Amino acid sequence: MIDKYLIDYCYFALGFKDDTKMLQTRLPFFPESIELINNYIGFQKKNGIVYYFNGAMPVFQHPKKDYASFRLFTSQLVVNGNVKQVEIVRAFNVSVISVKRWVKKYREEGAESFFSRSNNANLES
Repeated sequence: MIDKYLIDYCYFALGFKDDTKMLQTRLPFFPESIELINNYIGFQKKNGIVYYFNGAMPVFQHPKKDYASFRLFTSQLVVNGNVKQVEIVRAFNVSVISVKRWVKKYREEGAESFFSRSNNANLES
């Protein structure tokens, strides 16, 4: 978060008066048609693939029906502090308890736990 003092200083340094409004570009930039999870992370579903972006940079992808990869990556986003659990719930319309279970599983059992035989049963459909 940018400090108000820093913003005021920048306006002063650029010669703007207090009542002058200056347009500011919103960073980071996202490609068109990206659905935002929050201000930094977004995703796009295209041709059966889900792409994740940090700004304009793609950071991960998986087939739409690869639920194990979806659960793993969204859990990593939460654990690493990139998103909040509630943001995953809102963006993907999944239940709160499901996200809590995935995050707990990732923290306690690691990434490989998402790819056990029982978890991959969803991929067959």
